[in-house]
Amino acid sequence: MTMTETAREQLISTLDQLNIACPEMRFGQLIANLATLARGLTAESIWDVEDDELLCAARKQLAYFEDRDVQVT
Repeated sequence: MTMTETAREQLISTLDQLNIACPEMRFGQLIANLATLARGLTAESIWDVEDDELLCAARKQLAYFEDRDVQVT
């Protein structure tokens, strides 16, 4: 990723990687889970979460799935 990429561009790239790492999860589930990871379990979390917060949560989730795959193999 380049220094000029926006948080949104980085988020979309990370979401693509998550899609590959966890293809069984529907996209809506993925977004809802990331919003909850970023903001907590509230009705407002999916509405109020910022791109940079989702990016941080997405990177954590991706690291979890990548670590899970390494441990399984």
